[in-house]
Amino acid sequence: MNKIILPLDTDSAENAVEWVELLKDDVGAFKVGLELINVAGLTIFDRIIEAGARKIFYDCKFHDIPNTVAGACRAVAGRGIWMINVHCAGGYAMMKAAKDAVVEQSAKLGAETPLVIGVTVLTSIDQLTLNNDMRVGGSVADQVVHLAALAQKAGLDGVVASPHEIEQIRAACGPDFVIVTPGVRPADAEIGDQKRVMTPREAVTKGADYLVIGRPITKAVDPHAAAQAIAAS
Repeated sequence: MNKIILPLDTDSAENAVEWVELLKDDVGAFKVGLELINVAGLTIFDRIIEAGARKIFYDCKFHDIPNTVAGACRAVAGRGIWMINVHCAGGYAMMKAAKDAVVEQSAKLGAETPLVIGVTVLTSIDQLTLNNDMRVGGSVADQVVHLAALAQKAGLDGVVASPHEIEQIRAACGPDFVIVTPGVRPADAEIGDQKRVMTPREAVTKGADYLVIGRPITKAVDPHAAAQAIAAS
């Protein structure tokens, strides 16, 4: 499978559908985040599936008490979604409740069970932010690996993490644990608001399963060529 996940970061359902129609053969999956879902509602999933999206990553980042997150996950299961995520910071019980709810509801509906992955530490958070703003001690890498191991213990299928922590997560969680990496930029691209970045080739070499890459493709003069060049690299 193509390893590129393209985020549909737009405030227009029409724009999202256009991006899917344009790039459905150039990327492996499309990511629906908080901006689009709050503009377009849950029907956006049906619209982009009709437009040709074969795999959808619902980047919901659920983070609440276990019962509430379980309810949200049940509502999502059965909508043709390939992967959803929750915040690892919600703790073991919350993550386990999310995974259990997805498995149970998918079985009840006779639908394919979405992957459930955990967000470790956002790629916009650096060492100073983690220690000073969030009052979490230790290094970013230590926190990421700790949360990844906790997610695996709770039954999650993988995590979202900066490419800089891939090798340590692999060592802690093994070869079958899914690692999705944002903060991936071609060498000549602007890094934007990301602080822990790496090129696509470097991230895959270190063991990333999927790469979330948006602006280097969507802002390119020729998005087709940009996506194909990144995949080839």
